[in-house]
Amino acid sequence: MELMYKQAIAFGIVALALVLGLTFFLKKKKNDEYDTGTRAANTQKLRSTALYKKLNERYNILRAVLIAGIVGSIISTLFLAARPFRTEEVMNGVKKRDIILCMDVSYSLYDLNYEITDYYKEVVAGLKGDRFGVNIFNTSTVTYVPLTDDYDYVITKLDELSEYFTLQKEYMEKYEDNPNFSYMNLTEEEKEHYDEISYKLKYYNAGTLYNNVTRGSSLIGEGLGTALYTFPYLDDSERTRVIIMSTDNELNASGEEIMNLKSASEACAKHKVTVFGIFPSEEKFYDPMTYNYSSCLGEFKNAVEKTGGKFYVRTENQSVSEIVKDINKQEAMVVKTVMSSQTVDMPEIPFIILMICLALGCAAGLVLQK
Repeated sequence: MELMYKQAIAFGIVALALVLGLTFFLKKKKNDEYDTGTRAANTQKLRSTALYKKLNERYNILRAVLIAGIVGSIISTLFLAARPFRTEEVMNGVKKRDIILCMDVSYSLYDLNYEITDYYKEVVAGLKGDRFGVNIFNTSTVTYVPLTDDYDYVITKLDELSEYFTLQKEYMEKYEDNPNFSYMNLTEEEKEHYDEISYKLKYYNAGTLYNNVTRGSSLIGEGLGTALYTFPYLDDSERTRVIIMSTDNELNASGEEIMNLKSASEACAKHKVTVFGIFPSEEKFYDPMTYNYSSCLGEFKNAVEKTGGKFYVRTENQSVSEIVKDINKQEAMVVKTVMSSQTVDMPEIPFIILMICLALGCAAGLVLQK
């Protein structure tokens, strides 16, 4: 046990000494008044009686208890004023990571993205100490969830994204990829449903398809670069920083990108941000007549591994849940345990002593008054 304000005891002792000195002076002055008074005769016989001795002994005991109670109360009060405490080491958390889920929300990836968001709702619910964020991108990037440890909020936003990808799936399978689809042939009820889906999709697409006509779509490098610069204090952070990115790497840029995939991955490596990539299987690869599966896969894999991360292909034998579990296992090896010192007040013992001393002193004083 240590004392935070040791000077309080020193000041208390000085004040106590002054009070005792003043009390002694006043008592002596009062006794001097009786020295000149008339003395009673034959008091020795009274003092020798058994009753007197018993009462005198009782008086001395009660007076000693009263004095001890007063002294004990003063000492314990001084200790309380000095604030006794102890220092202890506290572990702030085993996990201290910043995780950004970076998702290419092109309509070609609705299956993969839906599975990722659906599983990550369970993962986020079990996080402690980590901060989690979500970026979605196509032509432009939207910080859909800024880094936060409000896990209920994150899960709510992931629910919204699940609805978005469900709408994408319905739109693509029922309308876009259906050669027999014709809006004019729909019933009024079907038209109303189609218009409702289109309206909701336009709401989600508004941020990610900004300048789509002039800039193109699926700007992979810009999506990764924006996720990187979402992290605060890039060059001054004690937290492990991770980007989990899902894309099919089907770049459809109409002009020069602000940051391509190669430069974005180099920037991640420079700032010690690890990227984990999730890529669709060949069976789910969209528009293989226009894009080469192996080339898109190889370029994305090289970018991911350049940051020290790991590359995954979502297949029937490797589900998203297994991929995410493996990512968490990989990161667990580099997460730091953060320790800090904190002071804990210890007023219990002096307070208990103070209460006991006050009780004894009051009891002794009351008995002496009788």
